[in-house]
Amino acid sequence: MSERREQQDDPKARHSAAARASSLEMGGDELRELAAQTMAIVSEYFTGLSELPVFPATSAAELSERFNRALPVEAASLEQLMEDCRAIIRASRHNGHPRFFGYVASPSTPVGAFADLLASALNVNVTSWRSAPAATEIERTVVRWLSTLVGYGEDAHGLLTSGGSMANLTALLIAHRSRTPEGSVSRRGLWAHSQPMTVYASDQVHMSIPKAADVLGLGRDQVRIVKSDEKFRLDVRDLRAHLDGDAARGLLPFCVVASAGTVNTGAVDPLAEIARVSDEYGLWFHVDGAYGALGALDERKRPLFEGIARADSLALDPHKWLYAPVDTGCLLVRDEEQARRAFQSGEADYIKVHEETTAESYAFWDYGVELSRRFRALKVWMMLSYYGARRVRAAISEDNELAAYMSERIREAEDFELLAPVSLSICCFRYVPPAVRERLAAAGSEERAQLDAGLDALNASLMHSVQRGGRAYLSNVTLAGRYGLRACIVNFRTTREDIDRTLAIVRDAAHQIGDT
Repeated sequence: MSERREQQDDPKARHSAAARASSLEMGGDELRELAAQTMAIVSEYFTGLSELPVFPATSAAELSERFNRALPVEAASLEQLMEDCRAIIRASRHNGHPRFFGYVASPSTPVGAFADLLASALNVNVTSWRSAPAATEIERTVVRWLSTLVGYGEDAHGLLTSGGSMANLTALLIAHRSRTPEGSVSRRGLWAHSQPMTVYASDQVHMSIPKAADVLGLGRDQVRIVKSDEKFRLDVRDLRAHLDGDAARGLLPFCVVASAGTVNTGAVDPLAEIARVSDEYGLWFHVDGAYGALGALDERKRPLFEGIARADSLALDPHKWLYAPVDTGCLLVRDEEQARRAFQSGEADYIKVHEETTAESYAFWDYGVELSRRFRALKVWMMLSYYGARRVRAAISEDNELAAYMSERIREAEDFELLAPVSLSICCFRYVPPAVRERLAAAGSEERAQLDAGLDALNASLMHSVQRGGRAYLSNVTLAGRYGLRACIVNFRTTREDIDRTLAIVRDAAHQIGDT
């Protein structure tokens, strides 16, 4: 009798007695052990990351042998599970390594990683204020912070997305709905009109723009490609020529997309000029700043972004250059009501919001595609709160400085050639043996074409050799018909020594190939 009374008086005992047989709950000691061992792995990773190979010495066959198992019926031991986690780390490519320059993928700060753990533990579905009151307020705050950081203003609206592709898709849908002529009819979710509606972007535009047009049913051929200038920026004169010619052919221009930092070279289109053209022709002006808009945190680069505040919508990705974990994209819009009208539809009863105040009636599904949404804002909110905007600005500014330093070293070298101006934190170049450089200087057009073809093949071999060597990681780019190596520096761990070592690694690979 006394034992039973003790259980009734002890909340832990009552919980244990009431737990169902199939519960997946953990006891206190078991939970603490899992947390301790997991945190040990995370701490080891962050402190030893710079010593790991950037790319693992592994193969698909080896990984299949290790991980392609039958579905487990019984529990694995914690020790085996932790060893598997360490094996996963060893077999991964490490974006956080100081010499990873392959893609626009910044490393996560430790603060951002721990914030993601908190968000996953809470596991709220951020559909609306009613479903996630605190998360909704934090997301709306983060949207305002991001808008302020890049110079878009404090009065912008928007939401966080899975990434730039979803932000661009959402922006094009809003643009299309906002510019569809009166009297058009809905056909399979799109607004059909007798005149094909067209989008305009440069030949350096990100692949997500034509893909978004395809998904929306416009078709990739309705994205009219405008040529870029010698700095790989959208040519405004060619844009005007396209607009006038297409209108004369019976097409209906509705949107122009400018890049605030292309993924190839980091070029920033002339935003103020494009804004003027958009106003003149009545176009929706969207800026794809998924990579580069956050470069505006560097005060020295602010002039490049003149006109960004005039955009109707702006995409940017904290996981590309604000050191936040994937998936953290963002879409900012100037006119909240236009965004809302684009997504208005009949709602199921179970998601209708019946609240007394406007703030508490807020629902993200009114402004975007997703219904189920992670608590993405917490990692950005915690990181900016922990470090402060000044420290984050300094990190982004140093990324830009390192790209400029790399371009200087390349200009000084006899065996490298710069392929594009460095606007932000991307440097594009190719390896050119000194003997070939001398021949290029004196070559006619036919011989130059042959030499360039040979250099294309050489640099492709160098890229593969460097990537698989594990000491650095570069990607490739083709500019003005020339194949080159591309270094994207969006990493707070990278130093000038890493830049020098990377160029030396490329030279080492060239020596091994025998083309020096």
